[in-house]
Amino acid sequence: MDYRRFGDTIIIRMDPGEEILETMQAVAEKEKVLLAEVSALGAVNDFTVGVFKTDEKKYYANHFQGHFEIVSLTGTITTMEGAYYAHLHMSAGNEKGEVFGGHLNRAIISATCEMVLRLIDGQVDRHFDQGIGLNLMHFN
Repeated sequence: MDYRRFGDTIIIRMDPGEEILETMQAVAEKEKVLLAEVSALGAVNDFTVGVFKTDEKKYYANHFQGHFEIVSLTGTITTMEGAYYAHLHMSAGNEKGEVFGGHLNRAIISATCEMVLRLIDGQVDRHFDQGIGLNLMHFN
């Protein structure tokens, strides 16, 4: 992994074998990122994404292995109880053009991942919402 900061933007290049969420967290914590918009593209060979069933208040995960291109990876970095918190969704397509996606739980880079963190001046904390069953943004 390597990265550079340009004003309010951080560009990250991730390398084969690295896990997206871990690598992003390492950079965000080193750069003291409290609030950011995340976008990325690249290639993965092992990833897990999930879907939240609102009636059950529970995530269900789907695991994929093979050759996949990241079609879209988007999300936010915020805080929860003052600590780093990321919320990402990813869609990835296989050699047939079939696309699978959802809430990103884990993804291993097969070739590269090019990520952009657009830093936002401020901080938004999250709190668990009993009614919905998720950690929602809370504006003070």
